[in-house]
Amino acid sequence: MKVSDLDLDSQSINFLHSEGLSELYPPQAECIEKGLFDDKKSFLISIPTASGKTLIAMLAILSHISKHKTKVVYLSPLRALASEKFEEFKKLEKLGLDRKIKVAISTGDSNSSDNKLDDADVIILTNETMDANMAFERDWIYEIGLVISDEIHLIGDSTRGPTLEMILTRLVTGFLGKTPPKIIGLSATISNSNELAEWLKCELVESEWRPVPLVEAVYSNHTIMTSQDSEYSEGNLNEKRESRHTKPAIGLGLETIENGDQCLIFTMTRKSSVATATEAGINVVKTLVENQKKELQKISKKILPKDNEDETKLIKKLADTVKNGAAFHHAGLDQRCRTIIETEFRNGHIKLLTSTPTLAAGVNLPARRVVIPSVMRYTQNGLDKISILEYKQMCGRAGRPQYDNEGESILIAKGSPYDFIEHYIDGEPEPLESQILEEDSSLRIHLLSLIKTSSVFDPISKEKISKFFSHTFGGYQIDDDDNLEEKISKQLKKLKEYDMIIGEDSFKPTKFGEKVFWLRIDPKTAFEITGYIENYVQGAKHTFGVLHMITNLPEFYPQIPYDINEIIIKNEHEKLYTEQKFQDDNCFKSLLILHHWIDAMTFSDMSNNFDAEPGDIFYMQQNAGQLAYAVREIARYWKNQILVDELDIIRKRIRYGVPEKYLELVEIKNVGRVRAKNLYHAGLRTRQSLKDVSLENLSKIDKIGVTIAKSIKSQLENSKK
Repeated sequence: MKVSDLDLDSQSINFLHSEGLSELYPPQAECIEKGLFDDKKSFLISIPTASGKTLIAMLAILSHISKHKTKVVYLSPLRALASEKFEEFKKLEKLGLDRKIKVAISTGDSNSSDNKLDDADVIILTNETMDANMAFERDWIYEIGLVISDEIHLIGDSTRGPTLEMILTRLVTGFLGKTPPKIIGLSATISNSNELAEWLKCELVESEWRPVPLVEAVYSNHTIMTSQDSEYSEGNLNEKRESRHTKPAIGLGLETIENGDQCLIFTMTRKSSVATATEAGINVVKTLVENQKKELQKISKKILPKDNEDETKLIKKLADTVKNGAAFHHAGLDQRCRTIIETEFRNGHIKLLTSTPTLAAGVNLPARRVVIPSVMRYTQNGLDKISILEYKQMCGRAGRPQYDNEGESILIAKGSPYDFIEHYIDGEPEPLESQILEEDSSLRIHLLSLIKTSSVFDPISKEKISKFFSHTFGGYQIDDDDNLEEKISKQLKKLKEYDMIIGEDSFKPTKFGEKVFWLRIDPKTAFEITGYIENYVQGAKHTFGVLHMITNLPEFYPQIPYDINEIIIKNEHEKLYTEQKFQDDNCFKSLLILHHWIDAMTFSDMSNNFDAEPGDIFYMQQNAGQLAYAVREIARYWKNQILVDELDIIRKRIRYGVPEKYLELVEIKNVGRVRAKNLYHAGLRTRQSLKDVSLENLSKIDKIGVTIAKSIKSQLENSKK
């Protein structure tokens, strides 16, 4: 099917042509034939990675915005994916329709309000942000006409699934009015797609078609086997492979590179990701010509931070590895480094990339060959095998539409290769199962949310609550209605115990319940925080006690035990509440890292002393900041102004990573934690002292310079302080 034949206005056709699109892939054409442009038809589209799901979304958006003034919402499970889609859909602003099209993005936490969304036509959101906006009933959500849910199979994920399920349930049951918006769910292969489509009342489009055919194979005993091979096929083996490398994953990667292609190796841990890339790079560099090496030298320099204090062991290792044409990618790297690696791998400069499995569900980085050295990975329950669904996600990265006529995925077998072929290659992904009724904390959050939003005028009856949850995917899948009632009754009882709701057969939130609803945390956590605040230690500082409490909350992750006896002894006087005990089994590495972070320890020292890398620190800082806000709001609700004031200071310290004495300086734009430290040690400790010092003397201070000095002076002159 040609783009020029689509039932779209001429502006949209011209836009698609300007993007280099002239003909649709078969799954895209099937969607059109089945009524993608029909406003009354919703769709579940289950097709392989790289088969054109984004263009299907784009076509649906073009059709919608050319006919309607209602908004389009594009949901993504990850911030990185949301940012990627925003860049893609931002191009729609070039459209010459009867109005200027606006594309906006919001991936912040539930406490942020983004006014740009009110007048946007296309809005990119994470699932969590959409859930918050729906729960808080922002005005613009009643103007939605089309919702596109990317990676919809994550409805079966124990952590992300319940939030997505609540969003979709609200949409399907008419939460946004009498006319529910059109829904388009996008996913790779789902084994029980019929069930999901029936629940969503969607037209199902399924296809195994890929623009680049995928060959899935197993490597065993120096031989590559596919499910078509009835016995070891030495014909598939280039003799050189045996001597390329002692580690099969690296050998298979090197073979790919020698053939002029790129390889992606999924390692099960961060440590093995770094080790594999480093070791492979020693051989990769031998395949490169001089111009390629020079380009990699430039990329290596770009990776190193400008300030030595920000240079960590990991970043230095990455910069060195990149010089050889290899790289690693995992959550320990900060966003700046990850973006450089992703860009340069796409550009073809980095030949071999190792990554933890999180990349499989993340940004789009295809390679000619994907290698999976092990099916084992560490989970919260210890070492476990990956699911078939995860395996298929990793395989999906093999094959670059612009460059390859075939993609290869190779799983390295430890044991009988036939078992691996039967289970993973020929196996069907596990059916999606709702998690909404399985996780108590999630069910409590969503129950409280439903009661708050549905009892504006009158209390909501238990019967209505049960009816709503019977419309969830979990309610659809559950065989026993009594089981559904039992799960809901149990958590309603808990919410009453926590003083979040009142009523017997009908319920409405208490004032405290309303406060917890706005905070979007588990009511049980809020109840426990209340207990801590009621028993707080008066007349003392509580900084260490607050950090200790936050890192012990179930919402905080990761919780890795760590011996910090020396620091405990030093900060024992900073207990938050009378029964608080600082013991080894509840003092985690994250507590140690946060403790030093707010004392301005450099990234370099954090890395050297605690193996804490910028990506980890950023995640902990964000997580701790959100929880500190929740604690602050609960303290404010209970009118504990002393704690509120102290928590305001702690939140700022978590945000900026500085001691309290630097706060006045660090809040000035362009004065980060390093410059604040330098200014303070130069005797410039207040805004007034910065006003009084001459521009010349200010610019001489390390890391300041003339440009920053002028900026500081300008801000202080314009401020009311």
